[in-house]
Amino acid sequence: MTATIIDGKIFSSRVREKAGRQVAALQAAHGLTPGLAVVLVGEDPASQVYVRNKGKATAEAGMKSEEIRLADTASQDEVLAVVRRLNADPAIHGILVQLPLPKQVDEMVILDAIDPMKDVDGFHVINTGRQAVGLPAMVPCTPLGCIIMLKEVLGDLSGLNAVVVGRSNIVGKPMASLLLAENCTVTIAHSRTKDLPAVCRGADILVAAVGRPEMIRGDWIKPGATVIDVGINRIPKEDGKTRLVGDVCFAEAVEVAGAITPVPGGVGLMTVACLLANTITAACRQAGVEVPEV
Repeated sequence: MTATIIDGKIFSSRVREKAGRQVAALQAAHGLTPGLAVVLVGEDPASQVYVRNKGKATAEAGMKSEEIRLADTASQDEVLAVVRRLNADPAIHGILVQLPLPKQVDEMVILDAIDPMKDVDGFHVINTGRQAVGLPAMVPCTPLGCIIMLKEVLGDLSGLNAVVVGRSNIVGKPMASLLLAENCTVTIAHSRTKDLPAVCRGADILVAAVGRPEMIRGDWIKPGATVIDVGINRIPKEDGKTRLVGDVCFAEAVEVAGAITPVPGGVGLMTVACLLANTITAACRQAGVEVPEV
């Protein structure tokens, strides 16, 4: 059996096109243009690429886009001043501070300073708490993208056994909350889990978000399971160059799974698309307008 490939390009293009239509409708009906501000501190090359992609996607969707760049020597107070200015700006509905931050800046202090209504990354403790108890909240973009793809591929997720490998605040924990909200039976596995392969083999839905290249092998996967690989790891090739791989050994898993996301070309593309959706959600909530479906 060869798994169906869950193509992130197709799913992300749908979300982005839908976002563009929703922005046009909000502008026509309410004079509302969703605005996103991205704050980049320092010169991290990967972060610069991410920020550039986010700005391009925002503009293509017809949104207002603001990019603030600070030197890697910026103090915590300087970053906080930018966040507070954006909190008070009515034209900005979403604020994203690109991580990682330089060592002199406490990430948790900065994330906690963002207005929870404008927290399009969904990292503020108020949003994580609201999500945990089932209240409307800003949901982290990567888990949101995973859920969208799972529901498109599988339909109703009720009653399915889901295993999330990884317990990070950015992916693992919110992913588990979203799956629980879809009435899955959810297990969060991690580095201390006993007999991890056996736990994974019980999953109808297996989400890998552990940050270890190709850790999950083909014989860890239940035949026919749906595998969502969140990992993005760069490993060396024999010619001295590097290549991207996920947390799942794709070559083995594709022969066992029913459906699987590739790396690259899978979950990562949905993250930026869902950032647009979150910005629209934030704008509607702040304006008292009905929130459209993602």
